[in-house]
Amino acid sequence: MTTAQYQEAVEWLFVQAPNYQIDGQKAYKPGLDNIRKLCDFFGNPQEKIKCVHIGGTNGKGSTSNMLASVLQESGYKTGLYNSPHLIDFTERIKVNGKNCDKEFVYHFIQKLKNLPENIQPSFFEFTTIMAFEYFYQQQVDVAIIEVGLGGRLDSTNIILPLVSAITNVQLDHQNILGETIEEIAEEKAGIVKPHIPIIFGDENETVKNIIKNKADKENVSFIDATLIKTALKSDLKGNYQEKNIRVVLALIEELRKLGFIISGQNIEEGLLRVHQNTGFIGRWFEFSQNPLTICDTAHNQAGLEYVFSQLNSINKHKHIVLGFVNDKKIDDVMRILPENAAFYFAKPSIQRGRAPQEYENLLVEAKISYKIFNSVQEAYLSAKENCRKEEMIFIGGSNFVVGEFLEKNLEISE
Repeated sequence: MTTAQYQEAVEWLFVQAPNYQIDGQKAYKPGLDNIRKLCDFFGNPQEKIKCVHIGGTNGKGSTSNMLASVLQESGYKTGLYNSPHLIDFTERIKVNGKNCDKEFVYHFIQKLKNLPENIQPSFFEFTTIMAFEYFYQQQVDVAIIEVGLGGRLDSTNIILPLVSAITNVQLDHQNILGETIEEIAEEKAGIVKPHIPIIFGDENETVKNIIKNKADKENVSFIDATLIKTALKSDLKGNYQEKNIRVVLALIEELRKLGFIISGQNIEEGLLRVHQNTGFIGRWFEFSQNPLTICDTAHNQAGLEYVFSQLNSINKHKHIVLGFVNDKKIDDVMRILPENAAFYFAKPSIQRGRAPQEYENLLVEAKISYKIFNSVQEAYLSAKENCRKEEMIFIGGSNFVVGEFLEKNLEISE
């Protein structure tokens, strides 16, 4: 297999299967019938591996990567399924921090061509079965599976995990999951299953009660991670990681009950070596020191509130590069923009990307200093040119903005 053959195969996959990343709501295929057919076709590899299931509006990527790092430090061969990818497709599927083998991806995509006509997978359904099969072939000790969207109808919900967690519930993807926090919580609670403990990491009492009621109905243990006291830190920066660490500790405690041997030292070192062990980037990621340049993939109001609050705590003038996709409520974002900043808006270069000209009236109303650019890279280069040594740059608003930025600049910085 050549690099060109691999690229051609992945491009074919993106074209053949509806992809929520690119196409948005019309690519979303709720329900488990399709993934069940897919798993049956490939021999149900998900039944042959031990899994941990992690859902939530924000923090599930950080939580799953921190847990993976701790398990790797404990000597366990660990699979990790995250989405979306920032730069390369293989980031979605990792074993012990190493991206999925491109040869495997290439040959697995060829098998898609032999699927029966009654199975029409979405992009995410196909990548999910690909992850299950890869983890089975790699004989991982445990696989950490991140929910794609929602929970109840998400294709990852076919698994029967050892333990599940919901990091938090916030308003996001309302066009799919429901307009209210209660409706979204019901969807997230769909990953709660009989005999499988559920951990919850959010202080919101309304949401907590919805998850707990579902746990009571299924007669399973409900673990409130917000009650955990800890001073442990992670190399994943961002004040919001304190909440995610508590969820990780609750997950570890449940795994210990099931016979996993995880020492205090494993936990401490695992939390401090997430970048090194899993290659995870994009969450309060310090791209450079001179000038200080931070990027973060927070993309809904709740996530951005955390990130913007932390930006406000930094006493520097800020150059902020932002871009959004079509389903984001940008008027909500305008109300929480950081102070003491110049803004650079650009459209992420995907079909769902939203052109800043479409919401420029909101920028005018917000009375901010802003410029509009044709690409994320142009916006970043302008911010860099205007940024003085004592100032800083922030890049965010969308996974795709951060992905574009890193793809263009990460190799240069290295």
